[in-house]
Amino acid sequence: MEVLGALVVILAIFLLVVLFSAIKILREYERGVIFRLGRLINTKGPGLILLIPFIDRMVKIDLRTVTLNIPPQEVITRDNVPTSVNAVCYFRVIDPNRAITDVENYLIATSQISQTSLRAVLGKAELDEILAERERLNESLQKIIDEQTEPWGVKVLRYEIKTIAPPHDILAAMEKQMRAEREKRATILNSEASREAAINNAEGDKQKVIKESEANRQLQINQAEGEASAILAVATATAEGLRKVAAAIHDKGGFEAVQLRVAEAYIAEFGKLAKAGNTLIVPTNLADVASFMGTAMNVIKKTEGGGGTVVR
Repeated sequence: MEVLGALVVILAIFLLVVLFSAIKILREYERGVIFRLGRLINTKGPGLILLIPFIDRMVKIDLRTVTLNIPPQEVITRDNVPTSVNAVCYFRVIDPNRAITDVENYLIATSQISQTSLRAVLGKAELDEILAERERLNESLQKIIDEQTEPWGVKVLRYEIKTIAPPHDILAAMEKQMRAEREKRATILNSEASREAAINNAEGDKQKVIKESEANRQLQINQAEGEASAILAVATATAEGLRKVAAAIHDKGGFEAVQLRVAEAYIAEFGKLAKAGNTLIVPTNLADVASFMGTAMNVIKKTEGGGGTVVR
């Protein structure tokens, strides 16, 4: 009885082991590659998977994106600068069957191809190019590695160069170069600012000269118009005065008044002539005065009689 009980217990344990080995549960991001007697059958999952005990074998594959750190690589650039570079590679398995059957270990294989590709691509570029065109190099590396891992059922999603560490003497030289470049840019900016200031000043002087010339021109126009208006006013007043004098001559007593006025003017001018020097000038014929007065009155009479033109 004891032996029989022990056999029952062993059998029960064996059945439990068989049952647990036949039942597998896969998560949503997992797939199981099933081999039956060493031959690939199919990929199953996620969920509950039933296997034939001792006949089927399952290899579990994670389909999530893997973050693979690339350790620092010693790279000699095209301009013979030794540089230490590390990177990170993002990839995922898209074909579990090929990831198991076409490569021994897809993680190690992807890591190795990422390192060798990094050294190969950066070795064809100069140090300045690596520092300035990192994005382009990342895209080139991602494309190259993805082409290499595609037969393994692995898809490279992104490749990023993390750190570039040139030697200290190269860093010192680069710092001097950058300082010189900044000083050069500062000098260029100062010269451009001076040039712009000179242009602005010249433009301002030009506008000032134009405005002053326009102001002088307007002033001359205004002065000319004022002088013309003054001349016109004087001429108008003179003409009006002559008209009034002509009208007064035709009035009663006007002729005698003109005669008296002419005589006074003659005597006044003769007096001025006598005072101009120390010598008194006396006409040789005093009758000339009467003759002058007669001539003037005859002109006035002719004007009155219509022999001449009366200014009105």
